[in-house]
Amino acid sequence: MNTRSADPTLDRAIALLDRLVGFDTESARSNLALIDFVEDYLLGLGARFTRIPSAEGDKAALFVSFGPEGDGGVLLSGHTDVVPVKDQPWSSPPFSLRRDGGRLYGRGTCDMKGFDALCLAMAPEFSRAALKQPIHILLSYDEETTCAGCLDSIARFGQDLPRPALAIIGEPTLMQVADAHKSVTTYRTVVTGHEAHSSKPWLGVSAVHVACELVAALETIGVELRAESDPLGRFEPAWSTVHVGMISGGTARNIMARQCEFAWEFRGLPEAPFDQALKRFETVCDEVKARRMSGFPGAKIETFADTVAPGLRAEADSAAATLALALAQANHTIAVPYATEAGQFQRGGLPAVICGPGSIDQAHQPDEYIEISQLEAGLAFLRRLADQLSR
Repeated sequence: MNTRSADPTLDRAIALLDRLVGFDTESARSNLALIDFVEDYLLGLGARFTRIPSAEGDKAALFVSFGPEGDGGVLLSGHTDVVPVKDQPWSSPPFSLRRDGGRLYGRGTCDMKGFDALCLAMAPEFSRAALKQPIHILLSYDEETTCAGCLDSIARFGQDLPRPALAIIGEPTLMQVADAHKSVTTYRTVVTGHEAHSSKPWLGVSAVHVACELVAALETIGVELRAESDPLGRFEPAWSTVHVGMISGGTARNIMARQCEFAWEFRGLPEAPFDQALKRFETVCDEVKARRMSGFPGAKIETFADTVAPGLRAEADSAAATLALALAQANHTIAVPYATEAGQFQRGGLPAVICGPGSIDQAHQPDEYIEISQLEAGLAFLRRLADQLSR
């Protein structure tokens, strides 16, 4: 970690990334220690900043501005939370930055504390620049679980916070400009059966058996959605997807299970309704209840929506895409299959794109890493932004 480069801002970014990775900000934990650190770092750097606490007070977003006061300018947005490391086979402590050749390893290096570190490392340069339009930075929380940690900040734009003209979300895209991503809606389905001895199955309803039938139905719905989509679409995969991630239930091998629960998600193309898969699933649930649960008054199937994160729709003549393409020195945009906060900004009225260092293929993995060359590309992008807004 003592290796120096020819660029002091890159060295500062790596040092900041070291500190940011050191904060265990898994989404179930508080990020306040990290926010405290960033506020202390910004003191004396000419930044104006506002803390936006969560309703519970255990987390906070931080809104930072450089340049002239007031609305307009560009928002650089990154989240501070990371996914869990439990049961992942890491080669080194995940919350300690490790350098190996041209790579920096640690939880969040790619997704997305690398971008956060770049924005903070550029603070002295942003402060010195003769900005004619402001540069804003938003560090949010809970992106990995709900994509809702930015909503309180967005609601305050144009009120007690400046309203940026557009937003660039620094999720990992290998510094390509993404102008579209899928939505994600997460669900929890709870099946309540009727307990009985497993030797006489007609005396009860097995919640586990019913749940397994419903999981198979979701697989079929996913196949149907694929068949109905354009296989040559922009996304990879080019269709909306359904996935069941967790299932649990039952009491013992020889007891017909009273309850079984499974968690599933729908990742929809931007134009697809949030409830596209849910409506089909509910039709299946009604048929299963009539066929398997009649005569057992307490037996039921309930589905609860946990998270709804909107997709990002490609917009013709988007100011965000036009600027980001110029800064990235690129001539075309891409679409990505994962959800980000960009859809929330677009829903809030801001043109938004995604462009950040690192590859999404490294996100959420053990031994997550970011290439130092990607940090260098990110710095070049941000320097071009400061130059553009100083003209």
